Amino acid sequence: MHNLPLINIAALHVLIAQGKSVVLIDATIDKVNQRIDADGATPELIPDSVFMDIEEKFSDHSNPLPHTFVDAAKFEKEAQALGINRDSILVIYDRWGVYSSPRAWWMFRAMGHENTFVLQGGLPAWKEQHLPIVSKHLDTATLPHGNFIANPQPNFWKSKAEILKGLKDQENTIIDARSASRFAGTSQEPRAGLRSGHIPGAQNLPFDQVLSDIQYKDSSALKAIFDPLIGEKPVVFSCGSGISAAIIALAAYQLGYEDLAIYDGSWAEWGADENVPVERD
Repeated sequence: MHNLPLINIAALHVLIAQGKSVVLIDATIDKVNQRIDADGATPELIPDSVFMDIEEKFSDHSNPLPHTFVDAAKFEKEAQALGINRDSILVIYDRWGVYSSPRAWWMFRAMGHENTFVLQGGLPAWKEQHLPIVSKHLDTATLPHGNFIANPQPNFWKSKAEILKGLKDQENTIIDARSASRFAGTSQEPRAGLRSGHIPGAQNLPFDQVLSDIQYKDSSALKAIFDPLIGEKPVVFSCGSGISAAIIALAAYQLGYEDLAIYDGSWAEWGADENVPVERD
């Protein structure tokens, strides 16, 4: 079985041809101030895919922070509603290329589902090969209910309290996926009410630096990026709201680095709290 998080289109076709229990998942969300589809536009989708609604069904709306992870019971219920089973092989894509699909990958891995992969290049790579396109997702109301079981893996996430505890003794390597100007505190945050700057001691790796256009850079290029940043300490990835942190977390995982976690609250939480320390360049 393919054991790295990224899977290409050829490998996906092999799995399908072998009759494997593949579930194709579109995990697209809009970017900040940028929508994937204009009003009235017909969506372009990979055939036979279901839609994972990260913004609504897979985010905790009892929490004022954006995109925070739902509890295990809610996640299990929503995954089962997508027809996902315990033995399903999940191949996740997004319509940008690589943006929100790594977040969905991380969420399923955090719930213990190891056979979860991201389609390298997403929908744009699919279209480049002139493969079929449809305009509608599968109607999940017509699918058999899945038997997916959530098995939470707490090591995939870090809380604000855990970050604070680790700051004193520099227990973690913290890598921030926001732009260099947001990290330095020289540009304003896109979300109102947030201070500028970064978590003390954090390093900056803007998420687009691990990408080449619509897909991830190759392993040698990624290794040159990560080797100077990652040492022996556990690594925590942060960003604005937990989406782009997953992009660089997946890249590190692809290289074989271990002991990786995402700070789910990210800057949306840290930057709003006047009682936690902030550094600016």
